[in-house]
Amino acid sequence: MTSHSQHHYFAGLDLQGRRVVVVGAGTVAQRRVPRLLKAGASVVLISPEATPAVDAMAEAGELVWHRRRYAEGDLDGAWYAVACTSSAEVNERVVAEAERDRVFCVRADDASGGTAVTPAVAEHDGLLFGVLAGGDHRRSAVVKEALLEALRTGQVDERAEPPEPGVALVGGGPGDPDLITVRGRQLLGRADVVITDRLAPRELLEELSPDVEVIDASKIPYGRAANQEVINKLLIERAAAGNFVVRLKGGDPYVYGRGFEELLACVEAGVAVTAVPGITSAFAAPAIGDVPVTHRGVAHEVVVVSGHVGPKDEQSLVDWPALARLNGTLVLMMAVKRIREFADVLLEHGRGPETPVAVVQEGTMHTQRTLRSTLREVADDVENSEVKPPAVIVVGPVAGLAPERGALPVG
Repeated sequence: MTSHSQHHYFAGLDLQGRRVVVVGAGTVAQRRVPRLLKAGASVVLISPEATPAVDAMAEAGELVWHRRRYAEGDLDGAWYAVACTSSAEVNERVVAEAERDRVFCVRADDASGGTAVTPAVAEHDGLLFGVLAGGDHRRSAVVKEALLEALRTGQVDERAEPPEPGVALVGGGPGDPDLITVRGRQLLGRADVVITDRLAPRELLEELSPDVEVIDASKIPYGRAANQEVINKLLIERAAAGNFVVRLKGGDPYVYGRGFEELLACVEAGVAVTAVPGITSAFAAPAIGDVPVTHRGVAHEVVVVSGHVGPKDEQSLVDWPALARLNGTLVLMMAVKRIREFADVLLEHGRGPETPVAVVQEGTMHTQRTLRSTLREVADDVENSEVKPPAVIVVGPVAGLAPERGALPVG
């Protein structure tokens, strides 16, 4: 008996603690089993072999794996079954047994041959939804992704109640608006007030509702320390007035973003606050510029250093002689202005003059460019190429691993 895909009845199954039999342990099982496990199902796997990922689930005790071929009677006591072997004949036998035992069964190689189908499923902040398109899997996947994107960006507000007053410190990522986290984009779409800075992805502000108050913190006319005090005050005042406030930053809030200072200020004032990690440009910009910060057999450590103050400044907390003795990767942030000082101190304490250096300017943006040099020449090359902040500077052997498409220096 075959089902009519256009007439499916959409229902949610409570599989908590109930036996679910999956016959086959290839890539289809690898995709389906995790959600069955998340639903609390007691998964029994029947297959002589499995992918490494499925094998790992069995090794971790997440499921029971019978390492043999399917046999009649394997569905005894099952509430649900998935036939996903590479053999159409085996899948047909599994469906036939399921039909006799009145167990709903998904047949992966021929959806119409089973008694259930798996929808295109997505999860968003506790909301689970699926899309069926009468067997047109491409269509259901496209619609599912569109719905998920609408929820993530706040175009569709799935909550009946507005968010509680408070503050979210959101890392916007390295610059490209598509690289903000799902959680960050979701909270941004629900904000009453957004306090942003110059390195936060500007395009994200265009998606905000017209009634959202946007405050550009980079335009506050005070010195650096006073500027932070004013930002802290704004966060607390706007939240205390009953608003949900998003502090939108570039990169990650806690990687040279002073986010923890803001969290401490909110906690001290009794304001609810949460932090949403972001992709830091310390690693993202080099990656987009074809510079891996680690590479097998080349670098076993990565050290990220702020270039806000020079190596001889009394405010510096960095042990530059120790960094010079390392063989791995050194990532310099905010270091363009003082690159000559940093190069000199590293050379002075033992880093080789031919050590590769890569400078990635405006990483992930359409204006991105990568300059490749050496520790001896990088200061002159940065000056001659008119490299401007923001830029990430990578020092170490990994900077010399450029693939052919990224091997030409910019200058």
